[in-house]
Amino acid sequence: MQAKKRYLLLFSCCAFLSFGYFGYHHFKVHRHSKWYQHLSSYSEDSDVVHDEDISPSPRFRNRRTTRENDDEAAFKTCRMETCFDFTLCEKGFKVYVYPVDDNAPPSNNYMKVLNVIQDSNYYTSDPSQACIFVLSLDTLDRDNLSKDYIRNMPHRIQRLPLWNSGQNHIIFNLYSGTFPDYTEDLGFDVGKAILAKASISYENFRPGFDISLPLFYKSHPERGGDDGYLESNKFPGTKKYLLSFKGKRYVYGIGSETRNSLYHLHNERDIVLLTTCKHGDSWKEYKDERCDHDNAE
Repeated sequence: MQAKKRYLLLFSCCAFLSFGYFGYHHFKVHRHSKWYQHLSSYSEDSDVVHDEDISPSPRFRNRRTTRENDDEAAFKTCRMETCFDFTLCEKGFKVYVYPVDDNAPPSNNYMKVLNVIQDSNYYTSDPSQACIFVLSLDTLDRDNLSKDYIRNMPHRIQRLPLWNSGQNHIIFNLYSGTFPDYTEDLGFDVGKAILAKASISYENFRPGFDISLPLFYKSHPERGGDDGYLESNKFPGTKKYLLSFKGKRYVYGIGSETRNSLYHLHNERDIVLLTTCKHGDSWKEYKDERCDHDNAE
């Protein structure tokens, strides 16, 4: 395989995981595959910890009408068979990207995502031929303290003639909420749109519909440098490592319970988890007996 854009690989994975047009029901039947069972063998029920869901503020809830609350409740139960229009995909799997709004230009990071989609064979400039729709409005960073935060998002989205309550749309998001709580409030209702999000909570994730994304940083390159080694499209591939992770395991705050419960998966063979406790200014106050060893690794 020649040098490919890494974001195209990410988007292709999203397509495989979520867009039922290419075998969703088959995937649903085989959800408990040998890979799932293999991972499960490393954990016990007592090890599984779910973060506490943090709801939007009362002020935010009170602003909504009864109709809006009813619609939002219905959208929270979205599945591919209830909120996705498969008839739009009968002409093929094509993705339409909205024209960029000059009054709300995307960040460089989001432009990488849009560029890769538009350079791919999936892209179409004709919305009537599209199966999936992607906003040009930057939704990656929904921390209202960020310089990349796009304001007035509900008004901007409702003006889109193809929005249709978000049906057949995909929303990419890496950060939501702001310090110190980081609630999963995007500042707008995703409706029937598929949410491809990093650090999505168990409470808000819609199984078989939403996509859990890895967090990628602004420095992540748009294009790969060296040729790849893919020899076939067999999935899952045969490789040495089933799972690998290198990063921070928060010893306090939101997400710490989940991250700290995964250390037992590390076996130094096919599952490798290398983590550090160094996060924030107060990590030393909350350090545990594993921190010194983990930081050294």
